[in-house]
This record gives sequence, C-alpha cells and structure tokens, in this order.
Amino acid sequence: MNARTTKSRAAMAAGSVLALVLMAGCGDGQIEQGGGGGESPAAGNTLAEIQESGTVTVGIAGEAPYSFQEGGKPTGATIAMHEKIFSELGVENVEALLVDWDALIPGLNAGRFDVVSAGMSILPERCEQAAFSDPEIMYTTALMVQEGNPKNLTDLDSVVAAEEGGEDIKLAVLSGGIEAGYADKLGLDVQSVGNAQDGMDTVAAGRADAFAMTAISLNWLADKNPDAGVEVTQPFVQVIDGVEQIGAGATVFRQGDTELLEAYNAELAKITESEETYVDVVGDFGFTAENLPPKDLTTEQLCSGELG
Repeated sequence: MNARTTKSRAAMAAGSVLALVLMAGCGDGQIEQGGGGGESPAAGNTLAEIQESGTVTVGIAGEAPYSFQEGGKPTGATIAMHEKIFSELGVENVEALLVDWDALIPGLNAGRFDVVSAGMSILPERCEQAAFSDPEIMYTTALMVQEGNPKNLTDLDSVVAAEEGGEDIKLAVLSGGIEAGYADKLGLDVQSVGNAQDGMDTVAAGRADAFAMTAISLNWLADKNPDAGVEVTQPFVQVIDGVEQIGAGATVFRQGDTELLEAYNAELAKITESEETYVDVVGDFGFTAENLPPKDLTTEQLCSGELG
C-alpha cells in the first residue's frame, strides 16, 4: 500500500481520512422498494416512544460489515454500536427493517423506522433531507475487479485514464452511494446496482470491469466468497479537483428528532472517546482505530461541504 492509501490517524486528523458502505446478506430479509417523503408526524416524540416500547427499529440496507442480517437477526458494526447506545437510553431491543439503499432516508422520513443504521456518509445533499449524528466511522474506497485485474485498474483515476486512452471500461456503483457521486464528478458513465452482492456478481460475470465501493466492505464480501473469481484493489482516498474526499459515516435521524439525536450523541461520545472503547464495540467486524473519526471532525463541517 502506498503513502496515498495508508493514512495514519494523524493524517486523518489533518483532513486525510477514510471513506463506507457495503451491501451483503440481502438474502436474509425482504427488501422493500421505494419510500415516502416528508417528515413523519411522530418526529420529535421518538425518544419517548421507543423508551416506552423498549424497541427501536432501524433501517438497514444489508451492508456487511456495517449492518446486515445473519440467521434472521441484525448484526454488524453499526448494529453493535446501536445496541450499546440504545441500551444506555433504556431501549433494550434493536429491530431492523431491510430496504434498498436509496430508500433509507425516504423510509425514515415516512416513519417506517426510527433511525438509519447504515454508516451512511454525511453529505450536504443528505443533510438537507435528514439529521446526522456525530461522525462514527471513517472509510476509504476500493475497486472490486476480476481475478488477476485484467484491466489493471487501481482507483477511479485509473478508470478515467483508461477511458481517455480509448478503452471501454464498465464501472458499477451502488445506486445512491457516495462512489456514484465521485464517478459523476469525474465524468464517468456507470451502471448502478442495488446492493453489493449484485455488484460482485456483475464483475464476476464480466458485465462490469470494476465495482467501486467502500474498501472494508468489498474485502469482507470477497473474503466471504473466495470462489467468486474476484479480487479487491488497495484502498484509496478519492481526489477530485485536487481535494481529498472525506468519507465519514453516521446514524441518520428525522430532522424533528432533536431530543433523540442529542441523547444519542451523548452516548456515542462515550464510545468514540478513545481507541480502546471504540474498538471494543466495533472491532469484531473488522474495524480498527483507523476508522475512529478525529475529534475535530464535525457533522456541521461535513454538512457544509467545506472539507471536500
């Protein structure tokens, strides 16, 4: 891994950070399509309601190792984080509803679930639709390619260079994912997939030359499917117009749920206060201290778009 892809915690604190999100395990639940718009009438009362019922329902998109289903039960790094946080808030039961990635925020605002547990990137356009917790996870991007990497692709810049050299590169991205935004800014044509399993299958079948997604997620998927005939490139931080693109994921709330958001952030701070407490919660799912957001990175900065 070169200097560009091995970002230390110090470098992340200076602004070079990691980028998230994988879609796997979708066979364990029924995926709901679409989602409504507008704020749920219950927004603003959610904390009291879930404390009274003892259950919080989270929206997930089958993203391993972030939030997915195994044996019919939700699991993953963000699920582990939510089980700990909501337990401290007096809510012992975390249930999950599996939906398509691009239905997460619409489903949240339609009242189908209470929060989104997907490590979703904090982006200005998303902040206009929903409220994000303090940053929870930092991540890098990678490409999944056919075994042997026949097109010699290493990052999205290499896709641009290959196409400028006359090659026809078929790039797959998650519909609504942050990599789709990167590709759009780079002027790349893409084919969209609904989840990571479809992305891997598309590459394995030769319908795409590469599938761009979060590095930890693609590596998890490749490790779970050793006979798929795919491999994952070294992770990278995408640079667009000379600016490294910061990828920070967080839990998503309805904009009216200020009380719940503030209570959540207070408990989240106890997890992110040190590398030890952070890894103790999410380490079983492949996350390390490098995924811990720097203390000076704020949701306000990311929502404003001033960091990349």
